Amino acid sequence: MAAQAGKLGVVASVAINLAALALYLRRRYSGDDVAGGRKREEEGEELAVAPSSGKPPVTPDSVINLDHGDPTMYEEFWRGDAGERATIVIPGWHTMSYFSDVGNICWFLEAGFEREVRRLHRLVGNAVAEGYHVLVGTGSTQLFQAALYALSPPGAAAAGAPMSVVSPVPYYSSYPAVTDFLKSGLYRWAGDARTFDGETYIELVCSPNNPDGGVREAVLKSGTGIAVHDLAYYWPQYTPITVAAAHDIMLFTASKCTGHAGTRLGWALVKDRAMAQRMNKFIELNTIGVSKDSQLRAAKILKAISDGYEHAPAVGDRSRLFHFARRKMMARWGALRAAVASSGIFSLPDELPGYCTFAKETVAAYPPFAWLRCEKEEVYDLEGYLRECKIVSRGGAKFGADGRVVRISMLDTDEAFAIFVDRIAAMK
Repeated sequence: MAAQAGKLGVVASVAINLAALALYLRRRYSGDDVAGGRKREEEGEELAVAPSSGKPPVTPDSVINLDHGDPTMYEEFWRGDAGERATIVIPGWHTMSYFSDVGNICWFLEAGFEREVRRLHRLVGNAVAEGYHVLVGTGSTQLFQAALYALSPPGAAAAGAPMSVVSPVPYYSSYPAVTDFLKSGLYRWAGDARTFDGETYIELVCSPNNPDGGVREAVLKSGTGIAVHDLAYYWPQYTPITVAAAHDIMLFTASKCTGHAGTRLGWALVKDRAMAQRMNKFIELNTIGVSKDSQLRAAKILKAISDGYEHAPAVGDRSRLFHFARRKMMARWGALRAAVASSGIFSLPDELPGYCTFAKETVAAYPPFAWLRCEKEEVYDLEGYLRECKIVSRGGAKFGADGRVVRISMLDTDEAFAIFVDRIAAMK
């Protein structure tokens, strides 16, 4: 009996501790006061769930990870007035069907998202959207995969002649990995476009280029080759908008335009109907469409951006995303160039000014990534050299370049970026 009572006591103690822990966590993440007050429980509302916070805060001793282009810089803007206009509530019964518009090639494309995509391109003037089919994807990476599938000849696998996929060095580091990940018989990574000597190919044109920010056009001119234009960074906070792009296939993503990387949404503008149908078929078979909840949120975000220019008063940067982001990028690039000059052992690509039809003035380019090179003769592995200084970057070899250069994200939080710049300035 005593043993049984002891066991019951342990169970009761554990239960009490777990209950206390659960209550603490509920209060901790609901925003309740530590002393105890419930958050509107009298109204029958559920306690709030902890939001996704992204990366943890940094300190002067932290490892600063600038490997990924995580656009946390934009949080400041969306915490302001614009964030209220971009907030959306989705009723529990909404978006339950697979289908959005059965008469559309992209039958899972929400009409509101398509409307705001076209509206934003008209506002910015960076791409022609009229006369193009709009496709939606889970990020532009899925649309990139859909383009490879659609552009490869159906009989390529059976013939043992997969389509060659190329891009000029330095190319985006994910191109080779994504192309070859499934070991498809339809296509294969074939490397640097400048050294490719075949006649049939898919050339990936990233402009402005990731990683070095250069403005690019297709290198290869073969009549049987096809170009896919990755325009993820062709927005006025990063580069002068010099022309409305009108290529056959153009890829965009919300992550670099608005900063909402977690929404996982991209879109493609496709000129040819049959090509759009093939790309859409890939997405259909791959994920049976794209989250309509994400589309509704993205539509509201894009609407807030356009409204900020077309309807809201032009007061500072509070309502104008591209002005806010351009100001931030200009300040960050100024700080980094000053740190590089102070150090004396690094170099960066030259600024590329041009007349911007959106800003209606000549402006410099401020790419989302810095292509940082080390000039010290004894440093052959800059990625490893920076890691010793608690800076995580992405080495040049991943982009087809040499080890003396790295890609650095310019889009992280203010705190992380400030620590990074201080460390660069101190290196001699």
